[in-house]
Amino acid sequence: MNDDARAVLDWWFDTLPASKRFVRDAAVDAEIAARFGALHAQLAQGVPDDWRTDAKSILAAIIVIDQFSRNLFRDDPRAFATDGAARALTETAIAQGWDVGLSSEERQFLYMPLMHSEKLVDVERCVVLMTAAGSDGGADFARKHAATIARFGRYPARNAALGRITTPDEAALLRDNPAGFVG
Repeated sequence: MNDDARAVLDWWFDTLPASKRFVRDAAVDAEIAARFGALHAQLAQGVPDDWRTDAKSILAAIIVIDQFSRNLFRDDPRAFATDGAARALTETAIAQGWDVGLSSEERQFLYMPLMHSEKLVDVERCVVLMTAAGSDGGADFARKHAATIARFGRYPARNAALGRITTPDEAALLRDNPAGFVG
């Protein structure tokens, strides 16, 4: 594992409190930009081969292009621009069997690109993988994602950022649940 990958994992799992990972926090976003903005820009252009050689390196790359994208580009289409690349890394790790050697917490983030997909088959697979990993919280959240995709075919909370028209049914969901998830 290279030094950049190690720095990502150390910061994400050891420095950043778990309670800050999924909340809108300008200070966390600014810290990610300062520490990892240049790395994100590099990996968003393409993840080098040396990031694809082991479970920890590929996990670090996924965190950068999947999780950090959402912090760096809130309410902007760039938040989702590297989702396909992150999902491909997840598939590589699973195909290599690298996921089984990771902790439950690490596996949650390895599988997250499947949850972020707007394809129901990916999100349902995420539910199964999170459950098998022992990530009950991750599996529950993946179920909410799957219910949202099953109902709308997409994540309505992304509509504004992606320039999509919000249907009246989606607007009602967002009014009642600003996070945009069914359930």
